Amino acid sequence: MTGKTNLAHKQRHYRLAVVPGDGIGPEVIQSALTVLDAAETAFGFTTKREHIAAGAKHYVATGELFSPAIEERLRDNDAILFGSMGDPSVAPGILERGFILTMRQVFEQAVNLRPVRLYPGVKTPIAELTPDRCDLVIVRENTEGAYVGRGSTVHAGTPNAVAVQESVNTRAGVERVVDYAFRLASSRRKKLTLCHKTNILVEAGKLWQDTVNDLAAKYPDVETNYVHVDAMCFHLPIAPERFDVVVTDNLFGDIITDLGAVIQGGLGVASSANLNLDHSAPSMFEAIHGSAPDIAGKGYANPAGAVLSLAMCLAHLGEDQAALAIESATVAVLGTMKGLSGPDMGGNTQEIGQRVAYALNDIAAGREPLLAGMSVMDGIKAAALS
Repeated sequence: MTGKTNLAHKQRHYRLAVVPGDGIGPEVIQSALTVLDAAETAFGFTTKREHIAAGAKHYVATGELFSPAIEERLRDNDAILFGSMGDPSVAPGILERGFILTMRQVFEQAVNLRPVRLYPGVKTPIAELTPDRCDLVIVRENTEGAYVGRGSTVHAGTPNAVAVQESVNTRAGVERVVDYAFRLASSRRKKLTLCHKTNILVEAGKLWQDTVNDLAAKYPDVETNYVHVDAMCFHLPIAPERFDVVVTDNLFGDIITDLGAVIQGGLGVASSANLNLDHSAPSMFEAIHGSAPDIAGKGYANPAGAVLSLAMCLAHLGEDQAALAIESATVAVLGTMKGLSGPDMGGNTQEIGQRVAYALNDIAAGREPLLAGMSVMDGIKAAALS
């Protein structure tokens, strides 16, 4: 299948590729699927799920990464629900480049969308931070920059070794992400911040700043400003309210979204979407945490990030009410937990997932209220306008 994904399902039936991956990936994905089962029953849609083996164990056994066969299987779906990849049995970079980055590039998942929202009742390490001060979205360029995988080393293994790592930025790649960020900001609080390092990365920084300046004329309602990435690491924890939509390059986005996750309660509660903006290939949804092999199998992984990523996926597919209900149910459960990871969660990974499913049923039946609205819902809708 090489055509566009079909998101106009009259029967509300969707094809979902499920890639559990490594470490805690299968555990959190199983919890997400438990919630998906409940959502289908409560809201009247159905999914056909294709489970696809990929990751460290599969690579060691078969040598297969993002092969043409896997590409074809993934492409024949409306969306991808992804667990995590990585294991000490495989050298760093092989799975990341050979599968994750390749998938993002082949499927033109141009935008990595990561909401940073402190939910009511969720604990944060930032003293006196309240939910009304922390509701922003980071728009990360997802296919270029330092992640193109280009570089070389000469005289390796000697005192004269020289390593060169390239960062590639194209006007076309930057423009589609910046334009998306403007549309998202226009639908939110109308503030767009470019985060870069223009005083050091002069050429790349100028390309990004010029693109923002050029597109700003199309969006006169959006206020624009700029912050260096090092300054962002200072401002984000102590004054997240100064940001609405932040647009940034691939590497900087990778770093500051992990910082954002800590602010909102930890990696276990952070979700993301990897968006193909024209629906020519499936978008992918995943929690931003890694595979955490040290706790795999112990039931210590918080599935909230994976479940909230499922909510983003359903919003992308057009199941808005189910998405909102999943978010509300997840927040309700998070608010009852003593801790957000490990034994302090008050249950193992699967038990937490089941509690979210029960809470979802209560919301669907009208016994519990919805939240005011999912902070990233407008982001998903902005993508649909491309």
